[in-house]
Amino acid sequence: MPSGRKAQWVVTGAALVVALAFPLIFSNPATTSVAMFTLLFVAASSAWNMFSGYSGYTALGQAVFFGSGAYFLANVANLWHMQGGVGVFALVPLAGLFAGLVAVPVGWISLRTRRHTFVVITIAFFFIFQLLAYNLTGLTNGSAGMQLPIPPWLAATYNTYFYFAALGVAIIAVALSWAVRRSRFGLELFAIRDDEDRARGLGVRTGQVKLSAFVLSAVVTGMCGAVYAYYLGSIYPPFAFEAIFDVTIALMGFFGGLGTVSGPVIGALILEPLQQYLNLQVTSGGVALILFGVLFLLVIRYLPQGIIPSSAEILRNVRARRAEQGGPRASQPDQPTVHVTGPEETPESTTLGEVGK
Repeated sequence: MPSGRKAQWVVTGAALVVALAFPLIFSNPATTSVAMFTLLFVAASSAWNMFSGYSGYTALGQAVFFGSGAYFLANVANLWHMQGGVGVFALVPLAGLFAGLVAVPVGWISLRTRRHTFVVITIAFFFIFQLLAYNLTGLTNGSAGMQLPIPPWLAATYNTYFYFAALGVAIIAVALSWAVRRSRFGLELFAIRDDEDRARGLGVRTGQVKLSAFVLSAVVTGMCGAVYAYYLGSIYPPFAFEAIFDVTIALMGFFGGLGTVSGPVIGALILEPLQQYLNLQVTSGGVALILFGVLFLLVIRYLPQGIIPSSAEILRNVRARRAEQGGPRASQPDQPTVHVTGPEETPESTTLGEVGK
């Protein structure tokens, strides 16, 4: 196993151990609450990146699936008269599948467009579903909201159950993103991002590939919405279908590194605690949201590739500069140099040739 790949597995294993031990070390409810929300955004941002980052189609309507998963869990739990407890978490995967079903017609319609039109269509779907949540009172109870079963847990351990549920969803999201990234399916998505017409000419079924990734992303997002609704204990249209949710997960993806596996994870780990801190410290007039919007603009202006690709590029430039200044290999100009780069280091690499094989 190459040393770089071995180091990645070591870092991944260490991060998993830290995540599992976190609520045992930091038991303060305020801390575990922030950690739980951070893990939910790790999952949601990774799911968004799995479609938008890999295919190049920027979707701003993921809140549709977040809210669909939340209302599915609320309706089924009330219909079956479920008591609060760990058993309610069994509905979370079903909520994800329901969100995936919702994504099929949404994706089938919106993916017939490209670029800016696609972005506008996804935003339109968001507002349609938000209005439906207000008006379909038989399913959502309208603006009065829906109540969910109350968990019987003590206040000191209440967040811990939701933390591990969110951690499970986050692990599923990152593992799916990693698997897609390294599969032929992922190569086809990157080929679409590079040149969709050429990818179709090489035999890629672009419509099926895009729709599959769109639905897969919706499934994970719906699971996030279900955990969120159960944690709050009640759900209302403006919280289930919230516009800032889409801006936040997109910012996390851009900030960490679009099209990479670790980029959205790092973006969520940095930005969600920051957002929670701003909400606590700056509570008047939505100043926190304004600061977050300014940060979004700065990221787009100065870090268009995100932290991970930009850091990798800086590292490559430093190594190249050192080699030019008289490294051991610089004195052997006739010796061929082999560049070994993994997919994580070259998110924008052209893959059309590999897909066409």
